[in-house]
Amino acid sequence: MPSPILLLIRDGWGINPAGRAGAEKQGDATLLAKTPVHDRLYQKYPWARLEPSGLKVGLPEGQMGNSEVGHLNLGAGRVVYQELTRINLAIGQGALATDKILQEALAAAAGRRLHFIGLVSDGGVHSHLDHLLALLRIAGQQRSSEIFVHAITDGRDVSPTSGRDFVRILEKAVAQTPQARLATVIGRYYAMDRDKR
Repeated sequence: MPSPILLLIRDGWGINPAGRAGAEKQGDATLLAKTPVHDRLYQKYPWARLEPSGLKVGLPEGQMGNSEVGHLNLGAGRVVYQELTRINLAIGQGALATDKILQEALAAAAGRRLHFIGLVSDGGVHSHLDHLLALLRIAGQQRSSEIFVHAITDGRDVSPTSGRDFVRILEKAVAQTPQARLATVIGRYYAMDRDKR
């Protein structure tokens, strides 16, 4: 009879490369705390170190992972390419510009106002500015009479003060698309509120 196996997921429990020596300086609570059960598990049972970011979990190289990405990859037995990577590949290979559903949507918007709304940052968790810029370029080549961009600044997956820089990048892209304009800017705290603030 096979032995039972336990897959134990502990969100936020990482492995500090500096070990206990750097724990206090870096404020590593998992190394500073008394963890007798954890210590026994490590000593008694096999364990493995996982790489939770970048290409190892289907994200672009250098992109930090998150709990959703980790949970999708655990137990898959292969790399699960995340939407961010799949969209990046589609843009790079020209597949987004020829996507049937996107082309149908743009054809339906011909001669009408087209609105884009979304996070404006390179955080990559919920969105990426490059995706909006690609959509803007593609739509700019179509027959939409006007394109309105409604920007939501991030401040959570990126620095809270980075919104200004991302909006500047967006403004340059909008300026290169004659029928486009930046219509609204709002912060994520309000526009994406899940806590009814």
